[in-house]
This record gives sequence, C-alpha cells and structure tokens, in this order.
Amino acid sequence: MGMLDANHPGHGQAAAPDFDALHFRRTLSQFATGVTVITTRAVGPTAEDAPFVGITASSFNSVSLDPPLVLWSMATRANSLPMFRDGSHYIVNVLAATQLDLCQRFATLKGDRFAGVDYHLSATGLPVLANALAWFECHNRSRYDEGDHVIFVGEVERCGIHDNGGPPLVFQDGQFTTTCPLGK
Repeated sequence: MGMLDANHPGHGQAAAPDFDALHFRRTLSQFATGVTVITTRAVGPTAEDAPFVGITASSFNSVSLDPPLVLWSMATRANSLPMFRDGSHYIVNVLAATQLDLCQRFATLKGDRFAGVDYHLSATGLPVLANALAWFECHNRSRYDEGDHVIFVGEVERCGIHDNGGPPLVFQDGQFTTTCPLGK
C-alpha cells in the first residue's frame, strides 16, 4: 500500500464552494427523485390520543439490504422534526403519479393533513396511505445532524407494494412529472 499524498482529495477540509446557494439548488434540481410522504404519530398522553404527523419528502434512498436500511432527511427548521426525531417508528409512503394532491397536501397544508385521507394502520399503529406504490415501516434506527438537515436511517421491519399502482410521482427541475419506458 502506497503512501497517500496530503493534497489528495478527501484529506483535510473541503474547499469553500465556488457557487452560491441558488446555483447549487438549480444544479441539484437536475436529479430526478421519487416523492414520498413520511408518516408517524406525535407524542401524546396515550398513543391512541396522539395525532398523526406527515410530511412530503423527496430525499428517500436505499442504504443496505442486510440489514434492510433506508434513509431520508428533514430540515432542522421543520416544526414536526421533534416528532420524527423522538418517535420509535415511521412509515415511508412512495407516491404514485396520481397522488400529486397528497404530495401537495402534506407539503403545504396547515392543520389536520389526514382529514379525508384514505389510509390503514400499520402493525405499529401508523398510517399507510391508500394506493401508495410502496410503503416501508421503519424502526427509527439512527439520526445524524448534517448542515441544515437531519438524516434519518430507518431499519425496515415491514414493507409492501400496491399492485396496479401505475407510474411513480417524480420531481425534477422544479416540476412534478412521472417516468416512461425508453424502449428496448
């Protein structure tokens, strides 16, 4: 094994960025992401009395197959951060292209975001949204504070797929879209 050069990338600290936040955001927007709604339950006097909490997130990704791990992130300024940080479980609901209304509801609506929303309860009593393409019931394994976000790593205890769910809801370049096959 050879010696590493002190100037080799990955050593020391990162150089200051040569771009502003707007350029960084625009560049990031070129990467298409799926859209999810993460659900949990707020801490209450009893589990049954605590209200449900849900947020739209496009930062979802797989981490590991063994053990089954996924990750997502949330802004540190988000009002619901304590509920997700302190809770033992959450559900990641992967939205279908037909669920843009749910995406917008959980991203912007104030008040009870679950009013009139069709869902069933998971094994841990959390809402799994009806007709989501897929869902992952996760134990809140670890959290990492990084920059202006908290990264959540969940250990998947249960998951499922909605048959005939159609194409996924995708966010890219500041707009919602979906996928289409490129052919063979």
